[in-house]
Amino acid sequence: MLNDNSTKDIAILSDNKITRMEKILSFEWLGQTFASLFWIVSVFTYGIGSTGDWLQLFAASSWMVSNIATIISIKV
Repeated sequence: MLNDNSTKDIAILSDNKITRMEKILSFEWLGQTFASLFWIVSVFTYGIGSTGDWLQLFAASSWMVSNIATIISIKV
């Protein structure tokens, strides 16, 4: 149940906004983005020879798009 204190805490948390550049430079965003990029590169390095390779490429690309969408969705 919400009381006055919990409402104030929520307001304080919502005012603490992160900028796009701060998010891009964060360890977790960089790690996930590089991991998905390396995954995409590895699919092309080893070649696309089966359905599984296409699924790997789709999964890695989806992960990359998700990372980019996280940045775009930040309100400036």
